[in-house]
Amino acid sequence: MTNQSDVIEVDCLLVGAGIMSTTLGVFLKEIHPELSVELIEMLPSEAQESSDSWNNAGTGHAANCELNYTPLEADGTVNISKALQVNIEFDLSRQLWAYLIQKGAIQDPASFINPVPHMSFVQGADHVSFLKKRHAALSAHHCFHGMEYTEDTSQIAQWAPLIVKGRNPEGKVAATRIITGADVSYGSLTSHFLKYLNTLGGFKASFLDQVTHLQREPDGRWRITIKNRQTGSNRFVIAKFVFLGAGGGALPLLQKSGIPEARGYAGFPVSGIWLRCDAQEIVSQHEAKVYGMAAEGSPPMSVPHLDTRVIDGKRSLLFGPYAGFSTKFLKNGSWLDLFKSLRLGNLMPLAAVGLSSFSLVKYLVGQVLQSKADQFEALREYYPNVNPKDWYLEVAGQRVQIIKKDKLKTGILEFGTEIVESADSSIVALLGASPGASTAASIMINVIERMPPTGLLPSDWKVRMKGIIPSYGESLITDEALCNKVRAETAAVLGLKNIA
Repeated sequence: MTNQSDVIEVDCLLVGAGIMSTTLGVFLKEIHPELSVELIEMLPSEAQESSDSWNNAGTGHAANCELNYTPLEADGTVNISKALQVNIEFDLSRQLWAYLIQKGAIQDPASFINPVPHMSFVQGADHVSFLKKRHAALSAHHCFHGMEYTEDTSQIAQWAPLIVKGRNPEGKVAATRIITGADVSYGSLTSHFLKYLNTLGGFKASFLDQVTHLQREPDGRWRITIKNRQTGSNRFVIAKFVFLGAGGGALPLLQKSGIPEARGYAGFPVSGIWLRCDAQEIVSQHEAKVYGMAAEGSPPMSVPHLDTRVIDGKRSLLFGPYAGFSTKFLKNGSWLDLFKSLRLGNLMPLAAVGLSSFSLVKYLVGQVLQSKADQFEALREYYPNVNPKDWYLEVAGQRVQIIKKDKLKTGILEFGTEIVESADSSIVALLGASPGASTAASIMINVIERMPPTGLLPSDWKVRMKGIIPSYGESLITDEALCNKVRAETAAVLGLKNIA
């Protein structure tokens, strides 16, 4: 029997020490410094899963180069609504980061963010036609001001020499570029956030601690059982608000909560591998994030891209990711994760998605069966003169795509992120993958906007939020002057390029 002295009470418990939980922790402590907050992580340190800098693409996802955010409609037009939304969501992240730098909470922006142009590159007449339409639609809007387009290989060679050298000059190609793009080391950023949080009163981070049980108390709070992975001992925390931001591990925890809102949710894990090059004579010739067209049936995280990465002050190139199937929900998870997540309520959605997503299954099987020669053949589409000796494999993070009930199809596969909360907002879980880390500020603002029923936010929380995010409550999509102002100010603080 547990003594009362063994139970710790906190206002907020955050599960998972990645970019999501630490972003939420910063927002909560800035909005309401008196809140008591504990962060729980089952690994020895922060940002070891999807937030790790080598586990994700590190793109400041702003829909500048990601072609999957601008689908071609049946009438031949390009739909830019999703691109606009993702674009301004990254602005919210920029504002949070700039706020913390100006406050002195983060000293050197170059330790986590660096200017890197974002490019899209396509081949073949149909894809060129699409990219031209896409550029026309995006560049007409102030959010994408300054985006360039060309079909001239000599111009593309100036932007990104590696993708042109050795290419058949007869092939039809096109590219767009915008110089305001960024490369972000989310692992470094997560560490900055945690270091700052540890300086604040009322905050505690606990590592090698794993949540094993969640139970609702009669007063509406949550009683969480936490097992120390070193000693095997249990302790208990009672929290008014619980955030499950454990990446692929969030779904099993959500299921343990027993809230009715969790019924029907399932996860489909997708693993990934990069090709990585550290040879500086190669790296120095490529200063861009170059995204191409996704293969048919592939998830968004598998869109091919040849990326400049800046991690711990060193530059490298990544290409990929090559997708694969794994039953693990976390890179450090168990092969039984998928099977343990099965419930009567999610079997039908899983089966429905399996039957309707043949193209995805076919794509994943093809990726799993790829040889090393096949992987380099894919890279040659973007770097014709590649020498395999300059590259080696880097294992990427696990992504768990959302499967949920759908009234018409019984089950549907989602490729974005989704917030699942209890009716009283006392427990919130974040599920899904891309664009993820880049839009962490936007997602966590959404979480906070759901929290008023908990009674934990001060009455003037929106005013305090606006002190952190100057554009809060306003639209950068419709207010061109505000958009230009915010971008100029954050670019100056973050060391990014800006187009006036």
